Amino acid sequence: MDDEGIESEKRGNLEDDVDALFKLPLAEFTGARNDLAARLKRDGRADDSKLVKALAKPSISAWAVNQLHWNHREAFERLLSSSQRFRQSQTSHTTTRMADLRGSLDARREALSQLSDLATVLLREAGHNPTPDTIHRITTTLEALSAHATLSGGPTPGRLTQDVDPPSFASLASLIPGIDTAKSKEEPAKVTPSQKSGGVAAKTRQATPSGNAQRVSEDEDTRRAGIAAAKVSLQEARRSLTEAHRQAQRSEAAQKKAHAEAKKADAEARQAEKHLRDAEQRFNKASAASQEAASCAERTSAEAKEAAQGVEDAERTIEKASKELELLLQESAVR
Repeated sequence: MDDEGIESEKRGNLEDDVDALFKLPLAEFTGARNDLAARLKRDGRADDSKLVKALAKPSISAWAVNQLHWNHREAFERLLSSSQRFRQSQTSHTTTRMADLRGSLDARREALSQLSDLATVLLREAGHNPTPDTIHRITTTLEALSAHATLSGGPTPGRLTQDVDPPSFASLASLIPGIDTAKSKEEPAKVTPSQKSGGVAAKTRQATPSGNAQRVSEDEDTRRAGIAAAKVSLQEARRSLTEAHRQAQRSEAAQKKAHAEAKKADAEARQAEKHLRDAEQRFNKASAASQEAASCAERTSAEAKEAAQGVEDAERTIEKASKELELLLQESAVR
């Protein structure tokens, strides 16, 4: 392989390595980035090492959007393609133009809603808190990416480090037909050589009020279509914002419910622990009482044996004394 082929392979490997960084869990990004930069430096690729070292750790919302790109590509691409269809519908001159605009906006709204739900699940599974503010920033970035998808030089999906702002009005204006109609009205119409040689009749037709009126009418129609498309875009943006707020409220409510359930479970656990301690104390007291009763029974048994032995000894003593008394009486009778 020649030098150019080797360099090309190195660049391809570096792109794969950088993509791998942005696919990692957020907590692992910095360490993995530093390791990659150090490896590139050891391999004599100082420039690549500096580029990698300069990569910023993504914010939590940017990281979530990156994961949607890498792990839920189908839903992510649906959002971008719906924006492309909306752009095409804006420039279309068919009779079904407004229906196409509404259809593409509905598809975009559904894609945003699905990606917002996926982001909520993704954050929870990764141990992050999907706060309403975080979900709102994710939705805003997704909307911005879908708008940038129709423009050149936009941010690279999958490698975001910060939230993405929507494109400027000047950029969006280029997507709306007829937005510069005022300028076109001020500029004189260019005359082609074929028009110049068309004779007096052609010049007369171009100068007639009806011809000017037709051009003005067409420009006005184009301007109105542009305004209508802009209004539709604004309405869709407002609906997306409303949906994002609703999603944020649902997430907040779910979070409060989960917190309440966790608090209740913690209280039940403490109560059960208290019952366990009380039961252990009662068991210890009962065990001590049982041992004391057993000791008392042993003492009583020993005392009973001792008393029985005393009775037996007393009986033997009495029997002995009775015999001695009887002998003494017999001796006295003989005398």
